[in-house]
Amino acid sequence: MSHLKQQAAERAVEFIESGMVVGLGSGSTAILAVRGIGQRLANGQLRDIRGIPTSVVTETEARQLGIPLVTLEECRVIDVTIDGADEVDPRFNLIKGGGGALLREKIVAQASKREVIIVDESKLVEKLGTKWAVPVEVIPFGWHSQYDYLVSLGAQVTLRRSGDRVFNTDHGNVILDCQFGLIDDPIALGAQLKSRTGVVEHGLFLGLASDVIVASPEGTRFLNRK
Repeated sequence: MSHLKQQAAERAVEFIESGMVVGLGSGSTAILAVRGIGQRLANGQLRDIRGIPTSVVTETEARQLGIPLVTLEECRVIDVTIDGADEVDPRFNLIKGGGGALLREKIVAQASKREVIIVDESKLVEKLGTKWAVPVEVIPFGWHSQYDYLVSLGAQVTLRRSGDRVFNTDHGNVILDCQFGLIDDPIALGAQLKSRTGVVEHGLFLGLASDVIVASPEGTRFLNRK
């Protein structure tokens, strides 16, 4: 599957043109596209690219590859973002945040004219929540009260850890992974999650993806929301 993901990443990089502002996604699949952009810059296929990374890890990788970086304060509109996802439903709604970068990923996605998602076929589901929990990023202060609130919504909630320590996001927050089961109405659930003070962001990415590139043993497929 790794070489198929590589092919999918290479296809996604074809959306990038010289002079663009590019959102650089996080995770093992998206980083393949970041490396592809770096390679095309190095060999002259691309010029004048400015990247906006979605995580500290991606930022470090991009700097090592020689990709010029800017901030959203400097460039408020992103031409194309390439990122991964944990689940994709037929309406192109996503669950993201398995790597813990969901806050920056959603900010970048909202600022993007085009959001290209790279996944393998195992990430395609009929309903969100089939395989993955919904990550909910909350501030550390009073996180137990957010835990109780999420339980009241019917979730099985787990505090995310990294080894024997509590996992902290790039912004110092914690993540509560919420297993809701099959999600019949992700829009309504998203609204409930955002209504709670102390919840910073959730991993339901609704109406943000424009294109999905799927890697499978049969090759790569390109899906467009239109």
